[in-house]
Amino acid sequence: MSDKAELVFLPLGGVGEIGMNLGLYGFGPPHEKRWLMVDCGLTFADQRLTPGVDLVLPDIAFIEEERQDLLGIVLTHAHEDHYGALLDLWPRLRVPVFATRFTAGLLRAKATENGRETYPDVRVVEQGATIDLDPFKVELVRVSHSIPEPNALAITTPHGTVVHSGDWKIDHRPGVGDPIDLDRFRQLGEAGVIALMGDSTNATRSGHSPSEHDVASSLKEIVAAAPQRVAITAFSSNVARIRAIFEAAAANDRHIVVMGRAMRRVINVAADCGFMDGLPSPLSEDDFGHLPREKVLVLLTGSQGEDRAALARIAGDEHPRVALSPGDRVIFSSRTIPGNEKAVNKVVNGLILQGIEVITDHEALVHTSGHPRRDELVEMYRMLKPRIVVPVHGEPMHLAAQAELAREAGIEQVVVIENGKMLRLSPSPAAVIDEVLTDVLLVDGRLVRTPEESRVRERRSLSFAGYVSTLITLDDRLELDTDPEVVLVGIPVRDDEGELFHDALVDAVEGAVEGIPRHRRRDKDVVAQAARRAIRSHMAQRWGKKPLCHVFVSSLA
Repeated sequence: MSDKAELVFLPLGGVGEIGMNLGLYGFGPPHEKRWLMVDCGLTFADQRLTPGVDLVLPDIAFIEEERQDLLGIVLTHAHEDHYGALLDLWPRLRVPVFATRFTAGLLRAKATENGRETYPDVRVVEQGATIDLDPFKVELVRVSHSIPEPNALAITTPHGTVVHSGDWKIDHRPGVGDPIDLDRFRQLGEAGVIALMGDSTNATRSGHSPSEHDVASSLKEIVAAAPQRVAITAFSSNVARIRAIFEAAAANDRHIVVMGRAMRRVINVAADCGFMDGLPSPLSEDDFGHLPREKVLVLLTGSQGEDRAALARIAGDEHPRVALSPGDRVIFSSRTIPGNEKAVNKVVNGLILQGIEVITDHEALVHTSGHPRRDELVEMYRMLKPRIVVPVHGEPMHLAAQAELAREAGIEQVVVIENGKMLRLSPSPAAVIDEVLTDVLLVDGRLVRTPEESRVRERRSLSFAGYVSTLITLDDRLELDTDPEVVLVGIPVRDDEGELFHDALVDAVEGAVEGIPRHRRRDKDVVAQAARRAIRSHMAQRWGKKPLCHVFVSSLA
């Protein structure tokens, strides 16, 4: 390897934001690097900013151009913000994907359910295994998180080892699978670690995240004390929580009814991997009406207030087969993701209006995070002894909190970067040496497009200020052949003085056309531009908003 070789880290997503995690590691001389991709996640669209868009994916234009030097993709775990973009983006890269059995199984189930014709080249690997992708050796180090088989990655290169933490916490009793491998982290620290790219999600919270075992015990007690039906909503990917809910039902002689396609998908994959062994088979929602109230526990999706989820339909008393009654109990074994507060509150209020008791993590220990709090972060620093800490997986406030904590813990160099900044990790000192333009891709129906290609900005303007379509027909003398045809969409009918906007715009367009010298009306663009200006000017004056406006000009001349 050339003595000019350098080891770099380049995030294309997940730094300065929650979700859409995608990190690149490069090794080699400038402009001749070989690349390793870690994760390929998505985030959910904000309908206020991108109306009609379902999902947001990272822009992989940079690595598409370098794909001949991309050696593979390693998935740390099967949460959507770490693997959810793979089915859409893999056809642009077509390199091997490495994942554990559960992650691969969930990916396959998702692809089948969505009718995907192209499926990634997935290689199943075990936790603790090492993948040889020269010049990278990637070891999957077992961690604890709110999903089975989560991993940190110890990435060894000719310059040394870096640790990509993935999502993790220290949980000695995680409920499903083996606990975090602290001994292996200590061994890595003794051997020497250049840098830690570390999860910052809970860096603002002090102490230590509670164990899944403690949540399981609490849920069992709350179910035991319930006089009538119990419904529990949780993240569908949290198999340890799902198992705990099954166990709570069995311990209290209740039948468990499972509702929600995503929940059933995860349960099926978890059962294939042996994580549901020893538990009774669930019933379907068709069985709900035949069960005594005190003998049923419903496990269902909808913890984030999703309109089409089972819980929202029950809260609105709109579900065709399942209804709850006064005295029943609903447990939110989840946290509300920022931005979903209004939707969740709507569901909670709907339940309360029906006389249903609601329990959240504000009232009892019914949920715990899968991310490390400050004491756990410090313990990881002590085990790994990294020379450099790079906060990732978080918004700016989370990154800043971990950076401050790492400095207080005596880390030699702490570097806060942004998506698109190429950080040299070795040779030291760490420094940003290049920048890549990054944007996002939008999943818009069946299409994956850039914001410009999706015309989402026009769509946002349309939702704010409506739309005016106008047809102008000129005769052979370049005079108006008929009154302009004007169609208004999403615009008030009358202005403050009671005048119809439609009629006023017809007059405004006529005046604009007649104000153009006749010889210039041969240029249809001139006519359209004049009419557009007149429409938008009138609407701005009488309504205070400028609608989207399309003008079509037909001429017989």
